[in-house]
Amino acid sequence: MLHVKSLKLSYKKTVIVHKFFLPDRIQISIPKTFIMHLLLVILLFLESQFCVQSSDSNSPAGDNLATNGLPFPWSKVRLPNYIVPVHYHLLIHPNLTTLKFSGSVKIEIDVKNNTNWVVLHSKNLKIFTATVLDEHEAHLSDKVLSVLEYPAHEQIAIFSPKILTSGEKYFLYLEFGAPLSDGFYGFYKSTYKTKAGETRVLASTHFEPTSARMALPCFDEPIFKANYTVRIRRGPSHIALSNMPLEQTVEIGNGLFEDHFEVSVKMSSYLLAFIVCDFRSVSGMTATGINISIYAVPEKWHQTHYALEAALRLLEFYEQYFNILYPLPKMDLIAIPDFQSGAMENWGLTTYRETSLLYDPDISSASDKLWVTLVIGHELAHQWFGNLVTMEWWNDIWLNEGFARYMEFVSLEAVYPELKVEDHFLDTCFGAIGRDSLNSSRPISSLAENPTQIKEMFDTVSYDKGACILHMLRNFLTNEGFQSGIIRYLRRFRYSNARNEDLWDSLIKTCSEEDFTAGEYCYSSTQATKNAYRFAGEHIDLKKMMSTWTLQKGIPLVTVRRQGRRLYVGQERFLKIVLPNDPSWNSLQEGYLWHIPLTYKTSHSEHEVKHLLTTKSDVLTLDEEVDWVKLNTDMNGYYIVHYDEEGKTGNSILARRLSLDRALDLIGYLKSETHNVPLLQGLGYLQSFYKLIEKRHIADVTHNLKTYILQYFRDVIDKQTWSDDGTVSDRRLREEVLSLACDFNYPPCLEKAKQLFNSWVDSNGTVSLPTDVSETVYMVGAQDDSGWAYLLEKYGVSMCETEKSKFLSALASSKDSKKLSRLLQLGMGGTVIKTQNLPSLIYMVARNPVGHFLAWDFVKKHWNELVEKFPLGSFGIRSIIVGTVTQFSSTEELREVEVFFKSITEQVSQLRVIQVATENLEKNIMWLKRNLETMRTWLQQRLN
Repeated sequence: MLHVKSLKLSYKKTVIVHKFFLPDRIQISIPKTFIMHLLLVILLFLESQFCVQSSDSNSPAGDNLATNGLPFPWSKVRLPNYIVPVHYHLLIHPNLTTLKFSGSVKIEIDVKNNTNWVVLHSKNLKIFTATVLDEHEAHLSDKVLSVLEYPAHEQIAIFSPKILTSGEKYFLYLEFGAPLSDGFYGFYKSTYKTKAGETRVLASTHFEPTSARMALPCFDEPIFKANYTVRIRRGPSHIALSNMPLEQTVEIGNGLFEDHFEVSVKMSSYLLAFIVCDFRSVSGMTATGINISIYAVPEKWHQTHYALEAALRLLEFYEQYFNILYPLPKMDLIAIPDFQSGAMENWGLTTYRETSLLYDPDISSASDKLWVTLVIGHELAHQWFGNLVTMEWWNDIWLNEGFARYMEFVSLEAVYPELKVEDHFLDTCFGAIGRDSLNSSRPISSLAENPTQIKEMFDTVSYDKGACILHMLRNFLTNEGFQSGIIRYLRRFRYSNARNEDLWDSLIKTCSEEDFTAGEYCYSSTQATKNAYRFAGEHIDLKKMMSTWTLQKGIPLVTVRRQGRRLYVGQERFLKIVLPNDPSWNSLQEGYLWHIPLTYKTSHSEHEVKHLLTTKSDVLTLDEEVDWVKLNTDMNGYYIVHYDEEGKTGNSILARRLSLDRALDLIGYLKSETHNVPLLQGLGYLQSFYKLIEKRHIADVTHNLKTYILQYFRDVIDKQTWSDDGTVSDRRLREEVLSLACDFNYPPCLEKAKQLFNSWVDSNGTVSLPTDVSETVYMVGAQDDSGWAYLLEKYGVSMCETEKSKFLSALASSKDSKKLSRLLQLGMGGTVIKTQNLPSLIYMVARNPVGHFLAWDFVKKHWNELVEKFPLGSFGIRSIIVGTVTQFSSTEELREVEVFFKSITEQVSQLRVIQVATENLEKNIMWLKRNLETMRTWLQQRLN
């Protein structure tokens, strides 16, 4: 699963950085790439798995009462492991008129221990009939079997009067029904409007992580892999889709058809999918004979062609890279009009938000194209990482998401080098470091017990940090070593489940003695030490090394002091808020130690040197005297480097940090920067400082900082053309720079944007604007009443979600609070502005200096309604909390936030995101306290 981007791919930062680290003395002989990497580093500073022991006891647990008052026979959140599903035979019939669905499921089960009880998952389903059949499908009992419901654990239990015997085959048969869900989980309804204004309905599924149980009674945990045979009933004007190809269609009377699909491969319940809709598709065939189809609303069919090209090329790349053929005959990619996340990897039927799949070359920008390609690359990577091999439990969801995120970059770098995805990857790791440098972060592999906690695992740590440590590991093992290791992992665990340590075992070629004697892709455990990887001549315990990156939170800061030919290196935990002289410093450092694969180059070396730092400090001896040393060569390592000046003591390494004024002096290099990545990073940080100070109404610093940025970067701004010319990197720079210039009311920018907007309005929207600057043009146009009204009108009739997202961003940039209030109400209504867009709308209003209190008050007032729309732990509710709270920066606002969350403690006590948002607010307070006066003085000196 991939989360929707809040607005667009952007180098703008919402993270405020409080201090900078002092680099070594820069000398004329230093290469330009070194300066670029050094600058990027400067700018950057601006419980294990919940394992309920399966119980063999079938006695009822007294404290757990079912809805009918009887004792429920199982007390754990996770299901017992003595009944295992083998094959589901599912019939489902969604009625798109009554907006209800009914169905039946016959589940072949394998009984491991004698029992009378079958416990499985069900949520919000009405169970009409429950029966247990023997292997000949004869009823075990002539009585109607009672069904106990325990909603707290989303479980039901069926009692069989006859004991189910270990080793025997049985079938569990259930008939059920429910309304189609109003939200974005389970089997839910989605709608779209035609150009003629007609509203049409479809039914689609989204099951990850724990919502298959909302569509059918099932064993809804990733370890319970099974085959699925699906039949779907529909009307003549619709089509049905599922994971597998259509086998046959049977007319069953009353104007209904029943589509029968081929038997699926063995897979987890969250990957099951089925859709009934009236969409159109475009199709193509890969070199290995896989049929790929892109489905969309009929009137958006012309926006599907780029996705088909990308899917064909990327799927062929993955088959070659993983050396394992895609195991299904087809792959469908479908754009769903109502979709909360970015996309979902259902095996053979991947679902997407429209902005994540559809591409219109007349409307979509270079950033939009990159986003669509990344998302497709992510979901197709999941067909191997996640689908073929699945994590055993949700505490290791990073094995799915971290790999899929990293493979986005590996695949695009190979297939679409012109998109320069490596620039975006650097930004991804900066984002991960921003989260990981707060104490509210978490280990990659973390406790995840109930559905709310499981949903929260789909976060920056699983996705972005997971990808970044894999990147470090790939460079540590070499590309070939990494690739062969993950092929071994995929082959060893295909159609099965894996844990964190299984990946490390596969990468170091160890396995069980049985696997070894069977000749399976690896060495015996007794040979493990002989085959351990060597790094810089040292034997490495890869499992021990990687546990320091996945089982503890945080990111290390590597300190470096050069004295003659000696390098004194040390490591500490990097914390964004807490400094060495703070009372809590020592306790927050205690117990943290990483095995860091250091790389470094010197002014005299042609190749990088490697060293594994496994202790708090170490001394490295250089071969000769050098002018400079650079650690973390090419920035492949997930660690930060702080260079101390020559001759300083070890204590000063810990105590001394570069002040904001010194760091801003170093940013002087940006003026002549020709590489877009550091330029965008620098602008992003300066703009984030500006936005923070602007919201505090600190007029003199706000004015001076804006004046300084416009003066200093005028040459960069003035050389931008209002076109779509240039490389992808150039186009993304143009998009960001012109947006900033107009946001800062730079007269030439405003004049050109108004001219383009007026021409567009005069043509009634038929004149095509340059795609990379269209959002900036709309934002300038939205600042007066007539322009805002026209954009809202166009928003209502546009047939392109990418275009609508640009309209919405412009509408939310208005400085009229009444207009912003109207937008929020429209978002809550869900008709003009779809509910799926409400979280990003709230964030857009909150980041507007006129709207941040407005958005926060809206969230407080409508909290219960928002939680109904976006369940606790979901990406939607998390982005609402973070998007509003992190706009604040005063102790009064912090107190107000804490009071509000205390008033709903019962609801949010388990939410990690509350800590994340609150600590970000504290970080803003701390940054202003430490740096405001420094910035005021520095700006006055520069402008005078």
